[in-house]
Amino acid sequence: MTAPARPTARPHKAWVPKHVRVTRAAQEHPHADEIVRRCETLGCDDIELLNTDRVTGVKGATERETYARAKATLAVVVSPDSARKLDPIPPSADWRVDLARGCPAHCQYCYLAGSLTGPPITRVYADLDRILANLDGYVGQGHVTSTNLQRAHEGTTFEASCYTDPLGIEPATGSLAAAISHVGTHDWSGPVQLRATTKFADVEPLLDLPHHGRTRLRFSLSPWPRYEGGTDPVAARIAALGTLASAGWPVGITLAPIIPDGGWETAYSSLLTGVAAVVPADADLTIECITHRFTPGSRETLEGWYPASKLEMDPDQRKEKRGKFGSVKHIYPDDVMGRLRSTITDQIDEHLPQARLLYWT
Repeated sequence: MTAPARPTARPHKAWVPKHVRVTRAAQEHPHADEIVRRCETLGCDDIELLNTDRVTGVKGATERETYARAKATLAVVVSPDSARKLDPIPPSADWRVDLARGCPAHCQYCYLAGSLTGPPITRVYADLDRILANLDGYVGQGHVTSTNLQRAHEGTTFEASCYTDPLGIEPATGSLAAAISHVGTHDWSGPVQLRATTKFADVEPLLDLPHHGRTRLRFSLSPWPRYEGGTDPVAARIAALGTLASAGWPVGITLAPIIPDGGWETAYSSLLTGVAAVVPADADLTIECITHRFTPGSRETLEGWYPASKLEMDPDQRKEKRGKFGSVKHIYPDDVMGRLRSTITDQIDEHLPQARLLYWT
């Protein structure tokens, strides 16, 4: 591939947890030693090997103190049995596979706020070998992308970023590189693809991994950086996207969350123009579009975490969408959703005609 000129924006300095806690059960797995070694190399000097499987000492005197300490803590744990019974994750992938739960970023719309309970610690799984070995039993069993005529060529798809940003924590964990190498070199019974989305940009350590076209790394892009604390600049993410695409990786962009703030038409057009400038015309590029939504529970949590946020989360301005079991999400009303969809999909057709738009939600 011939690479177009790329932006020179650099990633932020790697996230370094201030506190690392390794549970007793996790200490029995070799990957825990690798995580400890990485954290020591990064300069973390508060690493404790626990004699129990409970992670304590996170709660502060106030909710804000608890939040800050939890966001700075990496807990090395063993995955629960439920994490190895994979669930479908429509519309993204056939199966969700968790390498970790929690994220060090500070996004004011964070979807994890309504999904994970307790202080927002990042928990990385030490039993990585067991998690990856478990995937064999799911190959050929998917019913989300495997049965989609436009995506069946991807094989059985495994989504690794539902509950974490695996690239954001990669310097401290090494879990993403291990997963990419495993998926790329393992003798599978059928075609597979590992999928991960990130708001970070340090892809250099991944470039030489034996991915063999079986990992698609997607970059979450938004023209509203004011809502995304602790992440790499969007320009750095776009540059990283161009680096991987030019090296022959399958790549993607996730426009998320799509928010109709003032001047949104121009903002999204500029964003897509930036992507077009770095991605070769023959790149394997996908696009996923996810509009902003929230639940009553996530709204309450986020307003506690980010009381000064200007992000609109007013149920009176939204439409209720009820899930299969009665859960409620607040999404944009039909007229707003229609304008967003028609405008942005037209812009995608204009700026990135080679890309495959996988879904709009």
